[in-house]
Amino acid sequence: MRDPTMKRFMIFVIDDSTELATAQEMAAIDRFNDQLRSHGHWLFAGGLSAPANGNVIDNRLGANVSTDKPLFDARENYSGFWLIQVESSEVAKQLAFDASKACHRKVELRPLLG
Repeated sequence: MRDPTMKRFMIFVIDDSTELATAQEMAAIDRFNDQLRSHGHWLFAGGLSAPANGNVIDNRLGANVSTDKPLFDARENYSGFWLIQVESSEVAKQLAFDASKACHRKVELRPLLG
């Protein structure tokens, strides 16, 4: 059951390469994940494959369209994400700063609706 006093946010990792995180970055990410869990902020996290593996699907009105390519052809892309729950926007923002430091990449913080 979702706690209605908690707000949910996505922290998207912004990357400009297809290289995986270094061992040092992975260790920092693991520590950050442990911190999220210990404070009750962790909901889910994951990495995304390279944008070249993207495929935009549009089946509105039975269109059955598959592009076999990502939506955007850009140098920067999302390479991972965290789904968190927190008491306030301020806590979410601080966790986004911590996430950026841990993964050594820019991040984008966005609230979930509802």
